[in-house]
Amino acid sequence: MTKVFPNASFTIGDAISEKQPPQHKLLSAGEASEETILTVWKKSLLFNCNGFTVFDSKGDLVFRVDNYMDGNKGEILLMDASGNPLLTIRRKKMSLGDSWLVYEGESTEKPRLCVKKSVNILSKCLAYVSSGNNNSRNNIMYEIEGSYSQRNCAVFDDKRRLVAEIKRKEAVGGVAFGTDVFRLIVRPGYIKTDSAMALLILLDQMFGSSRR
Repeated sequence: MTKVFPNASFTIGDAISEKQPPQHKLLSAGEASEETILTVWKKSLLFNCNGFTVFDSKGDLVFRVDNYMDGNKGEILLMDASGNPLLTIRRKKMSLGDSWLVYEGESTEKPRLCVKKSVNILSKCLAYVSSGNNNSRNNIMYEIEGSYSQRNCAVFDDKRRLVAEIKRKEAVGGVAFGTDVFRLIVRPGYIKTDSAMALLILLDQMFGSSRR
């Protein structure tokens, strides 16, 4: 198996150096932004747990999810490299459709985001993201489009600026990592990096192998 990153001593196989992807530009006239490029591994650091392990461009651990729907249905905790809680993601109760709330830390009050799966099969939108607990169409902050199963998704803000992407990852020489290792590209000037990671987790919950 290809090693995900050289700093990740818990991976297996031979390390393969990786070329840094070229810088992208936002899809808006004359605008460009710094990018944060993360490598996402759909695997927990803990034995017998589902989750995610996320590295920065230097190969250092930045995010982890170890309790991904195991024994705690309807709640997911996003942590930093040290295991400190950053965001709690909870399924929204008593709601029509597949809706989730994203809270700061381990709080249960004043959600940062509300994410709702699109039910329109004719729309290219996968999910709508609104602020707080208000998922009305007038309160939409972001729309997510593309195909999560193909690891090809784009997040647009309310001005149709590209703020985050999910893309397939390849090592030097075109060695494919498969769908369990992929890239999350974030423009932090338009969306918080931990929020973008929360959206990725929810896409996996709505459209990935962990869908219930």
